[in-house]
Parts: sequence; structure tokens; C-alpha cells
Amino acid sequence: MINRGIYSATCSILHEDHTLNVDATIAHAESTIKNGLHGAIFFGSTGQSQLISISEKKDLIAKIASHKLRKNFFLGTGSNSLKETIDLIKYGYEYDFKDFLIMPPAYYKGNTDEGVFNFYSLIISKVPKIKIILYNFELLSGYKFSVEAVTKLVKAFPNNIIGCKDSTSNLFESLKLPNFLMFPGTETKLLKGLKLGNSGIISAICNVTAPLARKVFDDFENKKEQTQNDKLIAVRKVFDDYNLISALHSYMSTKDDNFKNLLPPLVLLNSKEKKNLVDKLTTLKFETKNNLAA
Repeated sequence: MINRGIYSATCSILHEDHTLNVDATIAHAESTIKNGLHGAIFFGSTGQSQLISISEKKDLIAKIASHKLRKNFFLGTGSNSLKETIDLIKYGYEYDFKDFLIMPPAYYKGNTDEGVFNFYSLIISKVPKIKIILYNFELLSGYKFSVEAVTKLVKAFPNNIIGCKDSTSNLFESLKLPNFLMFPGTETKLLKGLKLGNSGIISAICNVTAPLARKVFDDFENKKEQTQNDKLIAVRKVFDDYNLISALHSYMSTKDDNFKNLLPPLVLLNSKEKKNLVDKLTTLKFETKNNLAA
């Protein structure tokens, strides 16, 4: 079960023919956990989930079910289809995966509180024991959870709605619910959120900042002086200048060609952007190999 900690929205790695490279995707997630993360969440927005077929998702679920780190692996759904979302959840349940990060369907504009409530209500009616982390990301879904909307869901389904990933950053300061996990979606809000009673973060950039983010988290938990938070925030702000998926894959492809493939319409940064990204990170003395060894 997801608890307090530092989690990545982990990357999906593709073959040259744009099919999911299941083994490489799992190996990458494993490496980030070994480098400090409490867990990795497959098939979030960073994992190109909306663009990956449900059959490929099932292939990965079946493979991670027997992995030695399976207790550190969690799932998103990344589908606009209610039926496919429920189908994938039920498939995950066959392998004893019960915690899911779920964003309201995107594409159609004008999502309402009532419609979003109905979406989660129908999922829970079909999978009554599911544990759901709400995914609040207005930029992608076109819907912004309010304090009132989340509170209504938690009141209606107290055993199912257990937390929220707040990538829109409008809830992590104001939503106060007992026994409710709150995860900002950015390293820039990690320490501030922890001081407010948040649970950690779920972040795309934790794919590369795992040791730094874990250090900030552990030092807070152990009431030690913070020494890495400024650097962590600075690194995140560099990535924020670009599309996060494009920037992550461009940066990591400097070490591993596996990251060069993206599903259209996603593309890598152009050569000028990539150089600019690497130069900025070098100025901060941030380098994945050295960082992971820290």
C-alpha cells in the first residue's frame, strides 16, 4: 500500500517500433528505487500512459507481479475510457495490485464535479475494495479538483479514496483530511508540503532526482538540517522550462539510448534545447551518475 514517501511517475521505455519495452521499463523503475525512491508508479502521465495500449499495460503488470520489488510498484490507469479503466484495474487485482493513481478522463472539456464524482463512483461500484489516489492535473484533464469535491468523495468513499497527487498545486496547502495522503507533484513543493503535513511527493523528475529528494525527505523526518533542498528545487526548475517527458527522455538518453524513443506526438528536445538543458544542469553540478552515487 502507498504510504508516506518519495515516488516517481516512472518512465515508459519503448522499442524502435514504438511498442513498450517491458523489461527495460521495469529495470529503470528498479534502479530508481535502489537510488532512494520509496516506490515507482507505472502508467502515469510521465509514462505516456494515454498513448500505450491496454494489452501492453497488462504485459507489464503480469511481469512485475513476481518482481522482488513488487511491493514498491504501483499502477496508474491512464485511459479516458471508463470501461478500459475498470478492465485494467480488475486485471491488476488478479495480481494483487490494489492501489491505483487515477486521473479523471481528459479530452472532453467541461468536466464537472458531478461528472467526476460519478466516474470514481462507478469504478468503486465495480471494484469495491480499490484504493484510489486522485490525480489532480488540470493541465491534462481539464478538471481541477476543489477542496469541496475531494471532501465529498472521501466522505462518500472513506475506505477507497485514500489520497491525492496534486500536480495543479491548489490543494496541498488547503486540503486537511484525517488519514489522507497528500502528494504535491513537484520537488519545489516537497519540503513546504512536509511542513504542512503532506506525505511526500509523486513526481516525474524523481526519475533523476531520487537521491536528492529522498535526502530532503529523510532529513525532514529525522529533524536534521536541510542541505539539499535548494539544489533539488533548482534542478526541478530547469526541467520545468520544457515539456517534462521530452526533457526527461532527452536528458536520460545522454546515458542510455533506450530513452530516445517516444510515442508521437511526443518528441525529444531539439539539439539546441537539449544542450541548454544539460548546460543548466551542469552549472548546478547535477549529473545523474554522480548524483546517484551521492
